[in-house]
Amino acid sequence: MSIHHQAIRSTRRFFIIQLAGCLLVVTLIAGDRAVFAVTASEAEQKAQAAQDSGDLKAAAPYWEYLVQYNADQSNWDGAAAYAGMLAEYYDSMKQIDPARHYYELSNEYWLKEGKDLGATYWERAEQLRTTVEMYVSTSDERKLAAVSLPTSGKLAKFEPAYGTYIGMYSEQDRLMGNNYTRSADIYGKNHALYLTYPHFDMRFVSSYIRRAQQAGAAMQIAWEPVNGLDEVVDGEQLHYWAREMKAAEIPIFLRFACEMNGDWVPWADDPAKYIEKFRLVASIMHEEAPNVAMVWAPNDVPKYSMDQFYPGDEYVDWVGIDMYNEPYIFGDPTISMMQMSPVEKLDEVYSKYADRKPIMISETAVSHTTNEDGKSHTDWAILNMSRLYEVMPKKYPRLKAITWFNVNLRLRESKNDFLLRDDPKAMDAYKSFIADPYLLSKVETGAKPDNHLGYLKMDSESESLIESSAHIVPFVKFPDVMIGKVVYELDGKPILTSTAPPFALDLRAADVPEHSNLTLRAYNADGQEVASTTAAITPAPSSVLTDDAIFSDTTVTTAFENVAADSESTAPAAQTKSILSKWWEKIKSIFSRLK
Repeated sequence: MSIHHQAIRSTRRFFIIQLAGCLLVVTLIAGDRAVFAVTASEAEQKAQAAQDSGDLKAAAPYWEYLVQYNADQSNWDGAAAYAGMLAEYYDSMKQIDPARHYYELSNEYWLKEGKDLGATYWERAEQLRTTVEMYVSTSDERKLAAVSLPTSGKLAKFEPAYGTYIGMYSEQDRLMGNNYTRSADIYGKNHALYLTYPHFDMRFVSSYIRRAQQAGAAMQIAWEPVNGLDEVVDGEQLHYWAREMKAAEIPIFLRFACEMNGDWVPWADDPAKYIEKFRLVASIMHEEAPNVAMVWAPNDVPKYSMDQFYPGDEYVDWVGIDMYNEPYIFGDPTISMMQMSPVEKLDEVYSKYADRKPIMISETAVSHTTNEDGKSHTDWAILNMSRLYEVMPKKYPRLKAITWFNVNLRLRESKNDFLLRDDPKAMDAYKSFIADPYLLSKVETGAKPDNHLGYLKMDSESESLIESSAHIVPFVKFPDVMIGKVVYELDGKPILTSTAPPFALDLRAADVPEHSNLTLRAYNADGQEVASTTAAITPAPSSVLTDDAIFSDTTVTTAFENVAADSESTAPAAQTKSILSKWWEKIKSIFSRLK
């Protein structure tokens, strides 16, 4: 396992643009509203002189002109460099909106130049962004299917219909180790899958498989060719692993050669060879081990170098990503990452692949303690853990699995403590968050939460239906980082004040007038209102069937017609019993919704 944050800073360069006598007259409005005209080369000279004298305020109008001039000339590296300088200037002046704008613009221009030099500027823009959203529970499976299924409409191997599997790497936790059957006692809930890290040339991980079998769980195997990709050949080792995995008879997520976009792994320097080897492994597993789902999993950084390693849809069953939330970069207290949340770290992979592949966060954690300085970050950690487990599965409905890396790194790598037992408050928070029925404990294609509830985004444009008892989860983030409280108002009247993550609201349809407005107001730790959002809501029409309706002639006739249709292609006795059992499960499902 490797945890890396790559802090890429755009090198400040100045471009002397030769105009060959062409005078460009521009209007620049300085702080004192003075208006003056310059050529591009004069603007560079004046900006440089102002910068050398330490007067960045005077340099800023010239930089603004040079950003636009270079962009107009398609000199993307020049436009990106000047946009980056402006972003840092406005950031230093705490002018958030222009700073965010120019950070985003710099990243956009670097991408147009074909260079991955603006990722940290994009990251900083996200740190400065204010977001307030709400997500509401629903049992409407048609609406849930629209956001939870791939565009093809066909679930991938082991993909739940909706909901998110929970996983854990527990080997270095003395409370649990690899005794997966202890999960419910320790965390109040079983995990759906467990993670291990064998090397490619090792013997098969039989002991881990046995533990997973005992717990009724699946395995995520991070299979690492630590000697380089050349050791991965169509030979006995590969086929031996395929035979052993098939014999395991449990779902296996095979995360082969992950984090390939990072220079810290020995399989990262040759995308073509990586694709060749991934395809080889996938082809053999698909043919010989049908219980194996192939997982392609880059790291969240470097941000824009993932695509070149993608093996193709035919070879990838799930798309994963490794991502961590830490207070500092590389454990260095002088480089803060406190304003970053886990939510935006998923953006790149999700936007590119979620329409056709289920997404898993194959490794993740939030640091509650930084070992470099021994500082506790419990409140910050719990806030971001709530975003990871409460917000992200609702905001990103194609996110179908999350695996926690339960380790204290002490004085290695990022020097962060992710081990839950080291912080009782973090441990309690984790147990509370994963208790959500939306977070699934059993891997099975087509799995659903026991309460048959999923989530939809709320907005002011269309009314969200509030069912008999609706659960509303907000996503609140702003540069002040820590949230003091959120206040919910129904048609202008306060109905709940929440001061702790996940800041959720339970709302009864009986308490909601038709065509109402639900407003959420977010406050910082100083009690100042920072942002708000309003959603249109109305009580849902009663969709609960009475006993008479359930067993009406039409319903029963339709049910039996379906059974009869199924029976035409099956043998009578045992097959009919199976079909009737299937319909009995459907009836029980209806009753469960009446509770």
